[in-house]
Amino acid sequence: MKRWAGRFKRGLRWGLVIGIGVPMLAWLLLPWPLSWRWRDPERTSFMKYRIEQAAEQGADLGIEYDWVPLARMSPEIPRAVILAEDQRFRAHQGVDWEAVAEEVGYDGEPPFSWAHPMDWVAVARAVVRAFRDRGEIKGRSTLTQQLAKNLYFTPERTLRRKAGEFVVARRLERFLDKDRILELYLNTAEFGPGIFGVEAASRHYFGVGSSRLDRRQAATLAAILPHPLTSNPERNPGEMAWRRDRILGLMGGAS
Repeated sequence: MKRWAGRFKRGLRWGLVIGIGVPMLAWLLLPWPLSWRWRDPERTSFMKYRIEQAAEQGADLGIEYDWVPLARMSPEIPRAVILAEDQRFRAHQGVDWEAVAEEVGYDGEPPFSWAHPMDWVAVARAVVRAFRDRGEIKGRSTLTQQLAKNLYFTPERTLRRKAGEFVVARRLERFLDKDRILELYLNTAEFGPGIFGVEAASRHYFGVGSSRLDRRQAATLAAILPHPLTSNPERNPGEMAWRRDRILGLMGGAS
């Protein structure tokens, strides 16, 4: 009996080590993005992934990428991107929980309370729906989450990547101000095969620098973001134009 009790205690200790220690170690090993306060990326994880992906297909992908400070961009481009991709960008802290709740069908009464049993029941229903409809859930990533993915991860749709993206997004919000996050995002976002950042995209599609973008051009670039490889001015421009016109409507029309 004592032998079995000893085995149980050892098993419990190892269970606690694995159950608590492993997630804690993973949390500690995820990137800490403090250096982006003053450092501009030369290459991102997403760029490297695209280069490797092309190489596997026997192609040599050239990267178009020119860094430009936020202050030198046309004000129309950050406005268009925020309206199109993350309208609560200035209000959230990296993760837009309202958008997540809408996406998974959370039907609890706001605000959520950790002490309210019915809120937990609503969370359980949302988790079941999210698992059942996981192929249809898009995630509604914030600009900060998208930046985390661009800097450190890949487009692979895995729970581990998504969890890491959540953690790094919160860290980006803690270490950087909103304008710096926006500057990093606009300079590293993918706008087509090998095209990264608004400066390279502006020159590639319109032949002008990002400082000279008008409202329609800015809306066009924002419209590319959801599907940069398959819906851009050079491939499937009709679908991209539909999104552009919707964004223009949010911006108050073309001018």
